[in-house]
Amino acid sequence: MKTGTKLGLAALALAVGTTVLWFRMTGTVGLPDTRAGFVVAWIAAIALGIFAFIKRTSIPGALPPVLGMLVSSFLLFTVYISPQTLDTAKSIKVGDTIPHFTAPDGHGKTFDSASLNGHLVLIKFFRAHW
Repeated sequence: MKTGTKLGLAALALAVGTTVLWFRMTGTVGLPDTRAGFVVAWIAAIALGIFAFIKRTSIPGALPPVLGMLVSSFLLFTVYISPQTLDTAKSIKVGDTIPHFTAPDGHGKTFDSASLNGHLVLIKFFRAHW
């Protein structure tokens, strides 16, 4: 097996491994506050893919580095365009009174937060990463 093919397989394995970890953490709302580790891994996968072509690979051996670079580039792009920032001055903390809001419910009717007054309520918000 050519050196470039080995590097390409390493690029694909790194891209797929970190992507699987990313989506598992997203599913449990467990992504870390910093995305630096993922970014470094995806950049490394792109670099390995480039080195795979520099070191030469066969035509079938070119598929893994190309896939690894595409997956890593796509995820880097999505992380870049969706920064997650938290304004701690405006964030609601445990025990705080929620601000008044209205929103459509699942049946198309208007929900008013004032209807919760006097009741203990757990409101869970999910942050999205896509």
